[in-house]
Parts: sequence; C-alpha cells; structure tokens
Amino acid sequence: MGKCEQCIVREFSALKALNKDELIRIADCKTSYTVKKGETIFDEGDSLNGIYCIKDGVCKLSKLSDNGKDQIVKLVKKGELLGQRSLISEETTNLSAVAIEDMQVCYIPKQEILQFFNENNQFSLNMMKSVCGDLKDADDGMVNLAQKTVKQRLAETLLKLESDFGNNEDGSLKLQLSRDEIAGLIGTATESCIRLLSEFNKEGWIALQGKKITITNKKELQKMI
Repeated sequence: MGKCEQCIVREFSALKALNKDELIRIADCKTSYTVKKGETIFDEGDSLNGIYCIKDGVCKLSKLSDNGKDQIVKLVKKGELLGQRSLISEETTNLSAVAIEDMQVCYIPKQEILQFFNENNQFSLNMMKSVCGDLKDADDGMVNLAQKTVKQRLAETLLKLESDFGNNEDGSLKLQLSRDEIAGLIGTATESCIRLLSEFNKEGWIALQGKKITITNKKELQKMI
C-alpha cells in the first residue's frame, strides 16, 4: 500500500484531484494498517487529526441512541474517505466507525490535507461535494424513517446492499450483515427485523440460509418500496 499514485481506489474519492507530486507527499506521511472485523477505527466524540482512506473492506458509521441501540447511518466501502467532516469543521466525531469485515486503511495527517485545500482548488471542491453528499444521504435517511414503514425500509436496504456490494457466486448478498446490523440500518428492533426477514422468506421474495440472504424476487421488493 506504499505508492498512492498507483492506487486505484483514490479515483473514487476527493484524492483523485491530486497530482503525482501531491500523491507522493501523501505516501511519505501516511500510515497504512489493517483493521480486523469488529475493531473500532474511531469512537463517537473522538478528535481526529487526519482522514482515513479505505483501501479495502467495509465499515459502519453509527450512533448510539439513549436506549443503547446502535443506529447505523452509513456503510462505507473501499475508495471512500472517513473523517473529512470533522476535519473541516474542527469538531469531534458525532459517529463511530467499526469494521464490518477485515479492512486495509490509510491514515493521512490533517496538516497535509489542509495544505491541499490551499494549493488545489479541485481537491477542495471534491471534498465539499463529498460532505454535501453525506448530508443529502442523512436527509434522505431521516425522511425514510419518518415516512416509510419498517417493511419498506427493509426491502430498500436489501436492494441497496445488492446494488452497492454485489452478490456471491451462489447469488447471495456479498456483504453478510448480522440481523442486529440490518436492524440498525432500518431503525427497528432486532426481533422485528428477524420477523420481517422470515416473512419475506415465506413470501418467496428472499431466501435465507444462516446469515446468507438471497434476493429471489427483486420486482416484488421494488414494488413494495
């Protein structure tokens, strides 16, 4: 993970605006490491002194509610950045980031990132677009929680998991989430999520095998939404 100028995943984030010399500067100052499944990248309330670039793997951004329930705000995949909003606003993080599967992560110090803001207008614009996109997703999430039923949110989430992360060779969703994590995504109790998945299975819309979920009737799920 040494040479940033040869890294393909940077093309999916604001880093694509950096030139070769700027990417070499990042390579000289960044820290690369592995995050194991279940490990925390940062906690809610942490002060970040840089941003994280996801080289490989998936993590969840979540917020702990007053009743101790983990509400998942977003799933972050390879090529995306973590911590840019806290870096720009100079505030502590309002979400925690935990690995859903083993990850490869690069950490870029704040000082270097802020220098690019002053030197590279396209990088600044890309970063602003990324933050605005996150805010739009948050707005859409609030509307979904207020206006859509839990059943609709589950159908939408299953289809999004397929479109964002793809399928295994056997047709099952590639990203395997626990029932608790799916419940955290759709904003309901784990028991309700399990009951609805069972209902979807009986209707023939999905097939369940352990943690594996296979969408078998995409048209019905889309119709429900």
